[in-house]
Amino acid sequence: MTDHDPMPVREAGLRLRSGYHRVLDGHPWVFAGELESLPPDNEMTADLHDRQGRFLGRGLVNPGSQIVWRRYTHENVPFDDTLVHTRIVRAIESRRAAGYTDVCRLFWSESDGIPGLVIDSFGDILVVQALTRLVDTCLNEIAGMLVDLLKPRCIVARNDAPVREYEGLARETTILYGDLQPDETIHLQNIVFAIDPLHGQKTGLYLDQKEQYARVAAFAKGRTVLDVFCNQGAFGLIAARAGAQSVTAVDSSQQAIQLAAANADRNGISEYTPIVRNAFDYLREHRDQRWDMIILDPPPFAPSKRQLAGAVRGYKELNLRAAKLLSSGGILATYSCSHHVDHETFTGIVREALADAGRTARVLEYAHQPADHPIVLHMPESEYLRGMILQLD
Repeated sequence: MTDHDPMPVREAGLRLRSGYHRVLDGHPWVFAGELESLPPDNEMTADLHDRQGRFLGRGLVNPGSQIVWRRYTHENVPFDDTLVHTRIVRAIESRRAAGYTDVCRLFWSESDGIPGLVIDSFGDILVVQALTRLVDTCLNEIAGMLVDLLKPRCIVARNDAPVREYEGLARETTILYGDLQPDETIHLQNIVFAIDPLHGQKTGLYLDQKEQYARVAAFAKGRTVLDVFCNQGAFGLIAARAGAQSVTAVDSSQQAIQLAAANADRNGISEYTPIVRNAFDYLREHRDQRWDMIILDPPPFAPSKRQLAGAVRGYKELNLRAAKLLSSGGILATYSCSHHVDHETFTGIVREALADAGRTARVLEYAHQPADHPIVLHMPESEYLRGMILQLD
């Protein structure tokens, strides 16, 4: 137990409207339109009851958010520093038991029992996000617990995610504990990467793909590789270290490409060509060129359900163009991080794209988010990353 000040929590009671609600089947969220009335603005947690008065759990509340109630327990348990400390310890122990050590997601919101709290570990630097009102209020206390538990050199609050605006929270970044050096780096799979915990996009690495970096690299030796949506170069650089003949890395962000080039220089990787270009345009402009491996790791094309149709078209075009550029026996590593594009939909998109390209393929591996990004069985929103590694005819 820690000696930090008690967390300020006020409690209310809420009741569902009549009708079907996902929370009755175990989902942890309740939207404003599902409730008979909204909680007072000064309340931080609330019990939830159905129409018959049966207790459904206790959750964090925010009457200013579309998601008014987020369950943190099925029991009559207060949200206090004891609960937060216990769940952080449980999450850390879970990661260590699964073999995750210095570079991983230590805590992931509802999946670890505290809605809106995200903690990423980059060696002795922790990056924390507060995506709900109550977690934001308690962030300094949480930082104190992390200092006691993990003895980090620095804790950064990356509270600049757009979703904070939906919760009525300001977007900001700050250092909660310790100091950062001008040129921070981490080691991952025999590559030294620069990271920018305070300002960089995803700090420079996508932790949910770190296992896929290794899986793709296993097929890279001797191949010419095209890394599309390369960000700061992780897929391509790790493939190069694994013996790829050459790597061409494409991203529309000038800053990302500059950082990818710097990472290549830092690691002495010479057969690496970073290019600032729109991915779709680049694939179209190089339709007469061939590669032995193409990696497609785009940003989410469907952050909301209303964007699903456009996302399907985008994923299909991307995979169609890539399939036409692959040599016989070439490897296609293709991914989606859009929750609304489920496994069946994504598989169907890739199948249709390859058929339209006149190619057939064998699935070598299906990809999924790693164990440090656990999925809540009753919360489809927590399952978002999927992909496959294929070998084309």
